[in-house]
Amino acid sequence: MSILVIAEHDGHTLNVSTARTVSCAAAIGGTIDVAVLGSGIDAIASEAAAIEGVSRVLAVSGDHLANPLAANLAPEIVALAGEYSHLLGPSTTFGKDVMPRVAALLGVNQVSDIMAVEGERQFKRPIYAGNAIIDVTVPEGATVVATARAASWKQAPQGGSAAVENRDATTSAPGHTRYVELKAAGGERPDLQSAPKVVSGGRALGSADNFELIYKLADKMGAAVGASRAAVDAGYVPNEMQVGQTGKIIAPELYMAFGISGAIQHITGIKDAGTIVAVNKDPEAPIFEIADIGLAGDLFTVIPEIEALL
Repeated sequence: MSILVIAEHDGHTLNVSTARTVSCAAAIGGTIDVAVLGSGIDAIASEAAAIEGVSRVLAVSGDHLANPLAANLAPEIVALAGEYSHLLGPSTTFGKDVMPRVAALLGVNQVSDIMAVEGERQFKRPIYAGNAIIDVTVPEGATVVATARAASWKQAPQGGSAAVENRDATTSAPGHTRYVELKAAGGERPDLQSAPKVVSGGRALGSADNFELIYKLADKMGAAVGASRAAVDAGYVPNEMQVGQTGKIIAPELYMAFGISGAIQHITGIKDAGTIVAVNKDPEAPIFEIADIGLAGDLFTVIPEIEALL
């Protein structure tokens, strides 16, 4: 049995979701290779080679692979698929974009959000906003195409010394898709899906201007910034900052929620966080049921007090 993990990167560094996906692959067993696709990826391939448990890194280079377009990446992944029984990607925005297209090209069903491994072809995944867990079995003979729920897997440690095999892309850019640009919110702040600390705000902030309180606190803590769906729908922040079932599923060591009531959609996105701190004026807010530390208070008073103590 051999497993190919599709690496996520930004063209400069490897995303930690890759090491988490390697942990999922290790639970399945067998030989683990990592595919790094892009252009000018030598440094990224070296990062992947240092992940413990990786046997080989396939560094596939091509000008059309320089940007994260699923239409370009998926055919190249399919070209590599013949050597492998399993193809795994992270259940991040990147993985959710690329892996379904890979599954479609191979003519198989995708297994999404693997949270536990029961066997080589048997997995557990959450449904109904995490309120139920189902068992999924992939038929014998079919290539397993899946995404690993990054929040459910620890980051595989460094210490590996895998061989790096450089290859030229065997596919070309399709004519129906072109890259325009990539915009990332948050400036120099840590990536929301991989940051160890996250500060989030909800509708109680009242406006986009008031959300600056969250940004200032996060910057002082070196944390990423998230938001509830209500805050996104109200236009306080862009939707890429949304945490929850229809946003990003995260598992930081520390999650701080200000003015977030704790709807089930939001709770689904933070269930695997290490320590959850909640501040809300309503002492009956549902988020207090899962919070490790809860404070019933006015966020406009509490946040400045926290900043003063930092």
